[in-house]
Amino acid sequence: MNKVLLILTIIVAIWTTTTVIQSLDNPNQEIIQNQQTIDINSNNQTAKIEPSFICDKANNNSVENTICQNDELSALDNELAITYKKAYKKSANQTAKQSPANLLQAEQRGWIKGRDECWKNDDQASCIKNEYIRRTAELQAQYRLVAHTQPARFICDNDPTNEFMVVFFETTPSTLIAERGDSVSLMYIQPSASGSKYQGANESFWEHQGEALITWGVNQSKLRCVKAR
Repeated sequence: MNKVLLILTIIVAIWTTTTVIQSLDNPNQEIIQNQQTIDINSNNQTAKIEPSFICDKANNNSVENTICQNDELSALDNELAITYKKAYKKSANQTAKQSPANLLQAEQRGWIKGRDECWKNDDQASCIKNEYIRRTAELQAQYRLVAHTQPARFICDNDPTNEFMVVFFETTPSTLIAERGDSVSLMYIQPSASGSKYQGANESFWEHQGEALITWGVNQSKLRCVKAR
C-alpha cells in the first residue's frame, strides 16, 4: 500500500509542475505550459487555463492577478486576444478615416486602463467579465468579424433626409451599429418586455412591430422611424 501511495504522489508531483521551455526560434522567449492537476479519486485530469499574458509578472492585488486565478476570465482574455489580432490584421489595410492599426492600438490601451479600474468594484470578477464580453463584441462588430445583416435604412418623422443606416451583428451580447450622417454609434442589446432594444453611450434604438424609436444624443427627443422598403 505504501508503494502505491508513493507512486501516486510522484505522478501528482510531475503533473503539477509548471514546465518552462526555451523556444527554439528565440532563446530569450519562454513558453509556459499550462499547469495540470490530477484528481486521484476520480482519475479526472483538469488543465488550468492560462491567459494571453504572463501571470508571473502580475502584481498580487492587480486585476491581471484576478484574471490569472480565474479560468473563466482567462478564457475570456484569450478570446479577446484572438479577436483583437483579427481586428488588427483588418485595420492594417484600412485608411486613417477607417480606424487604422495605430488607432486600434491606442483604443486597446485605453480599454485596458478602463478594465483595470475594476479593482475598485466590490464584485471585481463580474466587472472584469463584463468588460471582456463587451470589448470582444465591440471589436467583432466594428471590424465585421461575425455574421451580420445588410444595412437597413430607417426613415424618421416622415422625412427622407432624416435617416439612419443600421447593421445588426450576431455577437454575444447582440449588437448593432447605427449611422446618421457622420455620426456612428455602437449599441448593445438590453432586456425588453417586447421588441428589440439596444443602448449605446448616448443613443438608443427600440424596434417593435415594424417601427423604431431612436434617441440620438443626450436629452434628445425620440424619433419615430420606419424601415424603408
